[in-house]
Order: sequence, then C-alpha cells, then structure tokens
Amino acid sequence: MTNRPEHYLLTPGPLTTSMRVKEAMLTDWGSWDEDFQALTRQMRAGVCKAAGVDDSYTCVPLQGSGTFAVEAAISTLVGRTGKLLVLVNGAYGERIVKICTCAGIAYDTLATPETQAASAEQVDEMLHNDPNITHVAIVQCETSIGIMNKTEEIAQTVKAHNRRLIIDAMSAFGVLQLDPVKVPYDAIIASANKCLEGVPGAGFVVVKTDALKASKGNCPSLSLDLVDQWEYMEKTGQWRFTPPTHVISAFIQALDEYEAEGGAKARLARYTLNKDTLVAEMRAAGFQTLLPDEDLSPIIVTFLAPDEDAYEFKAFYQAVKERGFLIYPGKMTEVESFRIGCIGHFDHTIMRKAVTAIQGGLRAIGVTNFSAGQLNSRAG
Repeated sequence: MTNRPEHYLLTPGPLTTSMRVKEAMLTDWGSWDEDFQALTRQMRAGVCKAAGVDDSYTCVPLQGSGTFAVEAAISTLVGRTGKLLVLVNGAYGERIVKICTCAGIAYDTLATPETQAASAEQVDEMLHNDPNITHVAIVQCETSIGIMNKTEEIAQTVKAHNRRLIIDAMSAFGVLQLDPVKVPYDAIIASANKCLEGVPGAGFVVVKTDALKASKGNCPSLSLDLVDQWEYMEKTGQWRFTPPTHVISAFIQALDEYEAEGGAKARLARYTLNKDTLVAEMRAAGFQTLLPDEDLSPIIVTFLAPDEDAYEFKAFYQAVKERGFLIYPGKMTEVESFRIGCIGHFDHTIMRKAVTAIQGGLRAIGVTNFSAGQLNSRAG
C-alpha cells in the first residue's frame, strides 16, 4: 500500500481509500451528460459482477448512506402489503426494526444476544408459526461487535418456506461472497464506502428484477422508491434526483482497483491477514477479544477495554489519533469495549503499526495493563 494518509481509518466505513480513488473526485460531471450516464452504467455492471449474479438481477444505486439503501429496499420490497421477520443481534438489526416502525411496515423480530447468531432452527420455527411473514431480513456481518450471522443456513430455511430474503451485506459485500444459487435472496444491500473501498455517498441494492417489478406501488416514500429509481434509469440512463457525481466517479476507480487486486478472493486474503495480525499482536500484549476465534470476522474486531481506572475511551481515542489512526468505540450494551476495523486501503504492515499506536495511546493516558481483568470469561 502506498500514499500514506494523514490518518488511517480503522473503521468499518468510511475507510482509508487509495490516492487514485481520491483523485477521481477532482473532475466535475454534468448529471445529465452522456459521459456521466456511461459512468452510472459502468458502476451498475461492476456491482453486479462483484455480486456474482446473472441477468435476472439488476443493480439500483441510490444517493445517501448505506442506511438509505436498506430503507429503500425494505420499503419497496416489503412495503404496505408484506410482513418482515427481522433477525436482531446488534445495532443494525435494530435499525431495520426502526425503519419498519417509521414506515408503518408490519414486522416481527427474532432477537438473540449480541454475541450469538440466530439459528436456522429458530427461523424455521418462526416461519412455521406465522404464515403472514413474507420476507426475512438478516445482517450478514453485524459490525456492532463484528459477529458473522448464519446467512447461508438461514437462506435455505427461508427458501424452504417459500419466503423471500433481504440481506444487509453492508460491511461484507465484495469480500464475503454469497453465491445467489446457494444463498437465494431477493435483494442484497451495500454501499460504495465499505469493502469495495470507495467513498461515502452512494448505496446500492442488487435485486431480482421480477421481485422489483412486483413491488411497484409498495413504497410509501418518493425518494426511496427503488422501482421508480430503476424505471427512470432504465428509460433515461439518468438518476431521478441530483446524483452524487464525484462519489460515483470515485466508485468506478475503486471497482477498477478491486478487479486489479484480484476481486473478492484477493481482498479477503488481505483483510484476513490484517485481522490475524491484529488479533495475534493485541493478544500478545494482553488484550482480549470479545468473541472466540470461530466467530471473528475479517471486517472488524471488538476488544474488551482494559480494566484500569485510567481508561477512558475519548482520551484513548485522541491519543491513538495523535499517532495516526482513527478507531471506533464499542457498541456493546453489557461491557465496555472498543473496535478495530480491518478493512480499507492498507495491509498487515500498517496493522502492526496500529497495534503499536494503540499500546502507546493507552500508556499515554496512564493505562499499563491491557487485560480486561474480571471480564476474562467473556473473551475468546
């Protein structure tokens, strides 16, 4: 990796991007111009290629953060007529519940502890007991703590009940691949600024075209209506409303770099080495992971906070920032923790420097013992 940034972002998005991705935003584009329309077509095709889908699917991009795309998919595909079963074991499952509440969409939840993924057997029971459920929503990687949910197994259960699956793959798309033949889904949702290493400002939904067509009139929102967005793009080549032109230009460059690196396989290998380096060196220094090895993802890792009175996250964050790295606070409700992202335009050599910065930052605020003390039993 080259072109060192001012700060490396050890977060699950926004994340550190390459210099060429940054430079791609230096050109101004006319939103109705044919050159920009060509960029949009190229981006949609590139996303479908990254998803590994055939021509029965289409990509519908949307302005805004990834949550805009999640809300658009749920509001359009489930809408006024369906009922959604939401699998909840963290903040992003809870966000889907809030989307349903705000949009007036019927839903039920299957809630499990933050450190536990729902099982296919639990989903099977809920679908058996409630024939009104039309769709199931799952977060592939719940970055609240970095746990991987059992998307593949649950997809087969949803298919067996003849229901439809919506996958929030925000932090995993492009790396942790889901074969739509083995993992049948109606829609998979992500954004430019995650594992594809673009910049924030655009999300997208890869959706079965027949399911999209059947959802016409479902969405209670104007700006989030995926059917309207898709129909307008198909007819005119343009976005309905002002597009994030610079974001899309950067995204094209990011997709080119993704392909040049070797696609999902190569990027997963780099992120996995980042994670393995991080975990090994943090544990060697005395830190403890919240999750055991088998549940750790190559996206983000949660560490238990040191059990010392001197520890205070804001001071810790600032000390690490002064050493060139931005980290994430924990989202656990039961124990104090912090999170380190493994994705972005950097490799394991930078991760080693990050571990040094984390240790140095803690020592700077008076923390010398990195163990979680009495919380040992929670660690992997």
